[in-house]
Amino acid sequence: MSGRSKASTKHPKKLSHLVVRAAPRDGRRAIVQAGSLRFPAALGRSGRTSRKREGDGATPIATMPLRFAYLRGDRMRFAATGLPLVRVKETMLWCDAPSDPNYNRAVKFPFRASHEKLMRTDRLYDLCIVMDWNLRTRKRGCGSAIFFHIAHPDYAPTEGCVAISPRDMQRLLPHLSSSTRLRVL
Repeated sequence: MSGRSKASTKHPKKLSHLVVRAAPRDGRRAIVQAGSLRFPAALGRSGRTSRKREGDGATPIATMPLRFAYLRGDRMRFAATGLPLVRVKETMLWCDAPSDPNYNRAVKFPFRASHEKLMRTDRLYDLCIVMDWNLRTRKRGCGSAIFFHIAHPDYAPTEGCVAISPRDMQRLLPHLSSSTRLRVL
């Protein structure tokens, strides 16, 4: 996809890292620091953990490279970004069944094992960045589908992901690339 407008010749500065700091009083809320920009964020319903397990609802305390992003082009305008973009289709799923050989991988419908639909009815995955949590060095049961995605309007907790508003995601996207790391403290 080409996302650069003809009028724009400036190239936004790419960020090497994003830092996510949990709020002191509510470990399910956070601030994402991106250079001089700060965005409110939602974390997992169980806060953060250094011992991530499948289904625990916690956001892993880790430094995670950003790999690529899924985009619901029918719902969200494309913003220029240095991340590879994959347009979401109805058949796209993500396996979250630890016993399946496709655990923590993209799969396609029909698929029998437990999975998440990437084309959700809510807006959470309208823009969904896949982070390298348990992808390259995959261990069964250590957590799947840890994404950086759109938050609920009230910043309700996630299932273990990091989530920000659609507006903030649009502001941040031009500064992201596959060399950007997201660090949860």
